Amino acid sequence: MADDGGLGSFQRRMRAMVRAGKAGVEPALLQGGYEVADAMETLAPEDDGDLKGSIAVTAAGQMTPPYSQPGGSHVVPENQVHITVGNSDVRYPHLQEYGTRHHPAQPFFWPGFRLARKRAENRIKRALAKAIREAR
Repeated sequence: MADDGGLGSFQRRMRAMVRAGKAGVEPALLQGGYEVADAMETLAPEDDGDLKGSIAVTAAGQMTPPYSQPGGSHVVPENQVHITVGNSDVRYPHLQEYGTRHHPAQPFFWPGFRLARKRAENRIKRALAKAIREAR
C-alpha cells in the first residue's frame, strides 16, 4: 500500500465532520425555530387567536401548510427550518403585517424574527461547533 501522506485519513475526517454537523445541528435548528415562533406569537395581535394559532414551525423534509406566508406550501430543504404564518383558514397575515389603505399595519412576523434571531443563531453555531469537534 502506497503512503498517501495522510490524505486518506484527512478525507475520512472531513466526511465525518459533515455527517456529524448535519446530524448535530437539527435539534438546535428546531429549538431556535420554536423560539422565533414564540416571539412572533407574543407580538401577534389578539383579535380572536386564529392568527397566533396559524404560526407553524416546519422541519426539514416536511411540507409547509397550504396558503402560508411567506411562500405558500413547499417541502423544507435539508438543514433548514421554516417558520410560516397562515393556513387555509387564515389567509390574511400579509395584510396584518404590512397593512392596507383601510387598516394600519400591525407588524409581528419580522419584528419577532429580528428579536429572536440572534439567540437562535448562537445556539445553532454552538451545536454545529460541538458536533464537528466530537466527530470521529
